[in-house]
Amino acid sequence: MSLTESPSFKTFNKPLKAASLPDDEAYVLGLTSLDNVYAASASSPSNEIFLFDKLSLQTIQKLRGHNTATTSIRTVHGLAAADRQLLLSSGKDGCVKAWDPRSNSVAVDSETSGALRPLLCCDASSDGLTVAAGTVLEREDALILYWDPRFPAAPLRTHGSTHSDDVTVVSFLKQSQSTQKILLSASSDGLISTSNAEEHDEDEAVLHVGNWSRSVSQAGWICGPAGADVWAASDMETFSTWSKELDPRTDLDIRNPSVHTQSRTWVTDYLISCQNNTRSSGDLRVFVGSNEGDFALISSSDVYDASAPWSLHRVWSEGHTDIVRSVLWDEENGVILSGGEDGGIKLWSAPPLEDAYRGPMEVDDVASPARKREWDGSLTSDADMEVVRYINVKTVRLILIALKQDTKRKRR
Repeated sequence: MSLTESPSFKTFNKPLKAASLPDDEAYVLGLTSLDNVYAASASSPSNEIFLFDKLSLQTIQKLRGHNTATTSIRTVHGLAAADRQLLLSSGKDGCVKAWDPRSNSVAVDSETSGALRPLLCCDASSDGLTVAAGTVLEREDALILYWDPRFPAAPLRTHGSTHSDDVTVVSFLKQSQSTQKILLSASSDGLISTSNAEEHDEDEAVLHVGNWSRSVSQAGWICGPAGADVWAASDMETFSTWSKELDPRTDLDIRNPSVHTQSRTWVTDYLISCQNNTRSSGDLRVFVGSNEGDFALISSSDVYDASAPWSLHRVWSEGHTDIVRSVLWDEENGVILSGGEDGGIKLWSAPPLEDAYRGPMEVDDVASPARKREWDGSLTSDADMEVVRYINVKTVRLILIALKQDTKRKRR
């Protein structure tokens, strides 16, 4: 496994915006994007969820989170037939909550039946009619719980034999990829599984099982034209890919490849997360970090071939002073949000990466100035055509609203 700089490599040494959690002892656990805000979940002792304005990165709202450790957050659409986005979260208090940021209230509150079991992860199906969550191991059971969010008082069904240790991942396959509701789950027991989420009989529900023989900390779908495969990451910073039937394809140490040139050195210390390339279906983007607080984007020319070369596309540095725990790529707005154990939340420029997947195309020099003026709130008429070209209509509307509000304030 080798790593080389891509032809259009870029480094970013200064965030566009910066914010931090109010509690100095808390760090950022997770990030997600809603219509007009970013959401960040905080670790103990806070356990709260903070909402940040997308343009200014100012805190505009605080949700109380969970009584004990907020463990995951997700943006969901159409939950329980709602016609809006909601924020789904799980916690070690045994609850899955769906928050309505417009009213600062809990729209759906699902609890484990009986004695509340700590939850580590959650997700909702594409149609919004099924919620799943994974529990820690208690006694001899680690459970996958399913709810109908329209009737959240108790789980619809409980699967207790799919995994034998903490369930660390639950992730639904997008409905467009399958006629079934398929749930991907992973666990500290080393197993990666797919299940039919609508099947009550657990023996019949499990579709495929892959055994990695190491504790799985993260996993997700790789959605492409030929279907959906799976990636996974372990507690030991190893990375793997799996076929849709969960046959192993690659298994490698993500820390091995490094770049050493006259101009720079990049050494990976840990894997942060992976994200599908929405512009080129099937490509997987891998975010990795250094212990100094820098993070980078790398990708493989073929994630199913362990010997395939990898490329270093971007490095974001000098923003965090500690490990980066979460990265959110907001491709619609051409920015990346990062959150770290230093409690910092940084907003960075992230121009398109078509060059990385369709050959060398130097778009950054054109896009970056317009993006920077956009997020600095100082858009000028000379940049209008550039902004329209590189950002979507939704973003333009947000900018115009902000400019109008700024004009009104100045008039006052």
